[in-house]
Amino acid sequence: MKIKKKITKNFFVQHFLALITVFYIKLVRVTSVIIDKNIESPNSYWDNNKPFILAFWHSQLMMISYCWKSNSQINILASGHSDGRFGALVGKYFKLNNIPTSSVEKSITLKPIFKLLKNSQYVGITPDGPRGPTQKVSEGIIKISKNTQVPIIPIGFASSKFRKLKSWDSFLITKPFSKCVFVWGDSISIPKNCDEVEIENFKKILEDQINLCIYKAKKEIDA
Repeated sequence: MKIKKKITKNFFVQHFLALITVFYIKLVRVTSVIIDKNIESPNSYWDNNKPFILAFWHSQLMMISYCWKSNSQINILASGHSDGRFGALVGKYFKLNNIPTSSVEKSITLKPIFKLLKNSQYVGITPDGPRGPTQKVSEGIIKISKNTQVPIIPIGFASSKFRKLKSWDSFLITKPFSKCVFVWGDSISIPKNCDEVEIENFKKILEDQINLCIYKAKKEIDA
């Protein structure tokens, strides 16, 4: 197992695997139908060049670039872990700019995020990443929204043909020739003066809203 991990972390192997992954994702895209619901939610921000924080579960990273209908780039918060670095290699082929965390300190440096949001850039965060617990919102995204006064917009995804990996997040692999649905939620604004109790409440609100978007996406698949 240790030898396998060393091989997959190799620079050249990672780049080769990234190219295969990119080819697969593009194959899924060209053979599948993608439907967007409640696209009006982000449209008002895109049209007025107003920033927001996109929130989605880590397990739904594979197809996330296809929800993005703006010419403005989205910056995705990535782990400094090898999985995060691999995701960054794949993301660059889909115009996703990755904001890495420190692989040494294993912490998130918030300054780049604040700078991006201050400059009306868009940031995507998986609030249950990088290592879980799965589908549980951490306080980080709430505090970023609170301190920058930039709203959060949740999104959920579902596909008709998929498999789930045996990973900590049950990572969703969409198969070719699928019906895919993105459902956008309404924006969530975090008050500047909210306390720790209110932060916990907003964590639950965001968690419920992401799951509601996924539920609606699955219902649309079955329609």
